[in-house]
Amino acid sequence: MARNSALPPSLPPRLLTREAAAAYASVSGGTFDKMVADGTMPKPRKISGTRIGWDVRELDAAIDALPHRDGDVDATNKGWEDAPQAAA
Repeated sequence: MARNSALPPSLPPRLLTREAAAAYASVSGGTFDKMVADGTMPKPRKISGTRIGWDVRELDAAIDALPHRDGDVDATNKGWEDAPQAAA
């Protein structure tokens, strides 16, 4: 993460390593690889040479497209404000 130390805390990196992208999606590295292979998660971007990174915006779009537990993939009508609140 030394490369990210130059960024102010309010500006997270736009491209993530495989490990960070998997953590961002809350899955293991192996599961993330399978999701990339089947098109559920985006392919990495080529940074330079053999260095690659996953775009946070593309990850967000892929995560938004994941189905809800009940199979609903249309999140436009089910915002967080409509979600049932947990008992305190």
